[in-house]
Amino acid sequence: MNLLTGRNMVERSSKFLFIVVGSVLFMLILYQYVAPGMMNFGSPHGYMLEDDADLFPTPDPHYVKKYYFPIRDLERSLDFEIKGDDVIVFLHIQKTGGTTFGRHLVQNVRLEVPCDCRPGQKKCTCYRPNRKETWLFSRFSTGWSCGLHADWTELTNCVPGVLNKKESRMKNQRKFYYITLLRDPVSRYLSEWRHVQRGATWKTSLHMCDGRTPTPEELPPCYEGTDWSGCTLQQFMDCPYNLANNRQVRMLADLSLVGCYNMSFIPEKKRAQVLLESAKKNLRDMAFFGLTEYQRKTQYLFERTFHLKFIRPFMQYNSTRAAGVDLDNDTVQRIEELNDLDMQLYDYARDLFQQRYMYKRQLERREQRLKNQPLFPFRRTPSSDPNFRDDTPESEASRLPTEDYMNHIINRW
Repeated sequence: MNLLTGRNMVERSSKFLFIVVGSVLFMLILYQYVAPGMMNFGSPHGYMLEDDADLFPTPDPHYVKKYYFPIRDLERSLDFEIKGDDVIVFLHIQKTGGTTFGRHLVQNVRLEVPCDCRPGQKKCTCYRPNRKETWLFSRFSTGWSCGLHADWTELTNCVPGVLNKKESRMKNQRKFYYITLLRDPVSRYLSEWRHVQRGATWKTSLHMCDGRTPTPEELPPCYEGTDWSGCTLQQFMDCPYNLANNRQVRMLADLSLVGCYNMSFIPEKKRAQVLLESAKKNLRDMAFFGLTEYQRKTQYLFERTFHLKFIRPFMQYNSTRAAGVDLDNDTVQRIEELNDLDMQLYDYARDLFQQRYMYKRQLERREQRLKNQPLFPFRRTPSSDPNFRDDTPESEASRLPTEDYMNHIINRW
């Protein structure tokens, strides 16, 4: 009786041990194929990759595209050589959130050698990791070296010479990557009015074009005295020379195409058309642009474009001074009419921005699926199972996946 009981206990122990060993083997096999794509902990960027994916909003599956853009306009993945001669140039348009974004660039990018930002100083030193040359041309790194809020026309003609002078040597092999931010035109216009109302003027801006600044006749002031503080919204809208009108188009266009600030150079309607098309082209050709209304998407596209990571995520602040202005429909319509070119540009830019975001997210999901897909599914072999019988012909058993077969898998995905 005792002998029989002992045998049963041994059999039960053997079965239990078999189940445990089998479970461990199964988990190891599962881990081999699943874990590499899902268990990427300890990201060097300060947060887990799973959190990185959850950080950014899911693309709207019902989004309707308004414009056609070829792949070359959607694909933005640059080989930015911070140790080489590449330079990011930030075109800062007033009241688009550029101050916040500019601080992100000098204080919030994870770099081998971070920018040196010292208390009490307006500018930071942003040197390359391997030498004392700047990789960033912006308000908070090089200052207003090409003039206060220099536009596309000014920057493209000024930046190379300024850097050559600062670094005391000629360099023709530099690559300049222009970036900017845009904002909803009505909100941006109201924000500029509030800023001017508090005393801002930007009267030290150069507005350099074709080698000269505009004459007082070409660019008359909207006010008398030192500033325009206390102006009403009606006064702000009534000035025909107000540079706030269509500011985003003017600052992104090549002004030399329309005779700079000489309004008699070409007819007004033709001038508006040329400016708008030039602004669209320059924006489309820029390395990157973001939208103030989409902070997380802006962060995502910048990181994927330049392969640089921000330390802290961008925050969306909708409680701005512009948001606190109560307007009737007639006033809103009037602002939209004054900024008709900006309205068209923003509509175009928003569609391009959304399409770029959707395109990049789709690419990443596809790459992730390919990474998680096992190319050689687990199967029993004679070496792993002595009772295994393989009836497959030897010619087929020794066949490896060909290049065409692998391409077929990739194309299907």
